[in-house]
Amino acid sequence: MNIDTKTCRPREALVAIARKYPNAWKQVDVLRASRGKDIPIWPDWCFLPLAGSYAIVSGGGPNRVEFNQIGDVSRLGALAAWRVTQGIYRFDPKIYEAVRTTVLEGDIPCSVLYHLPEWCIYIETPGLTWFGLEMHGVWVHLECDAGNGRHELRMLADIDDNQFPIILHIGQWSLMESIERFHAEAQRQAGGSLHSIDEFMKQIESTYMPLLSLLLYICSQASEIGDGVVKPKNPAVKRIKGGEMRTFPPNKQTFWEVGVRMGTALRKAQQVAESGQGFTHNGPRGHIRRAHWHGFRHGPTKCEDGTEIATADRKFQLRWLPPIGVNLDDVADLPATIRPVK
Repeated sequence: MNIDTKTCRPREALVAIARKYPNAWKQVDVLRASRGKDIPIWPDWCFLPLAGSYAIVSGGGPNRVEFNQIGDVSRLGALAAWRVTQGIYRFDPKIYEAVRTTVLEGDIPCSVLYHLPEWCIYIETPGLTWFGLEMHGVWVHLECDAGNGRHELRMLADIDDNQFPIILHIGQWSLMESIERFHAEAQRQAGGSLHSIDEFMKQIESTYMPLLSLLLYICSQASEIGDGVVKPKNPAVKRIKGGEMRTFPPNKQTFWEVGVRMGTALRKAQQVAESGQGFTHNGPRGHIRRAHWHGFRHGPTKCEDGTEIATADRKFQLRWLPPIGVNLDDVADLPATIRPVK
């Protein structure tokens, strides 16, 4: 669906950064074409390390980024990755509220985050704020630091006429440990101002914890994105004249509806619970149990030689368990409802 870019915030941001750095997209193509040749290779899940954005913003070579341009490195990095897919993820309102208020707890491995459907996605975030300011959405992508190889989850909050980064270091540990490391690093950099940093972190946490829940849903509930037939994915790299490989961006954004089918089921379950109907047997009144995250380990438990496979080495699958109807008729098999985005 082609929508006027004047009414589409992520597209407006894309136009603005391109106006500020007119040759940025050509330079991005050159840098990506040099991957594994003139510059070291990086993982496929990273569109372009932020070292590339730094080079573009600084002008390349030994040049340093000016203080007032530091934010542009994060902005350009996220928007360059989003430009090649331009996916905007819009949650079903019922699922949105349920997911963003789901408490993050337990041993959720960071590996779940590597299942982003595209190099960079934009999630609409109605009702969320950043220090009292309305947050319209957030760009999310993964970074591989060109200097030390560190993996990062980068979330760029879309606030009025600006964008602000939230960064989590990820790796072979749990998501909760990433959050703890984030807090520890913030306290370390704050020095002795622990009270101030604690208040600051509470404000930040009220923003990024709901974002992480929304992101986990997108990464783990692939069947709840789109119409079940067409799915978001990264574009194929094409060879152009001269043998150079290029990735061509779409000429418009794509809206992906998230959780429509489950939202329909949840609304039905709540209607049944509130009406007092739909009991499966004599017992307590039907009600809705709170949503929660649940991880499943699956796959063989033993090697061919009979030795046990460590639990941590078995495949991990994360599922968001919605507010569950207790003593209610099963509503999980409701047909999907697809609503066109206008």
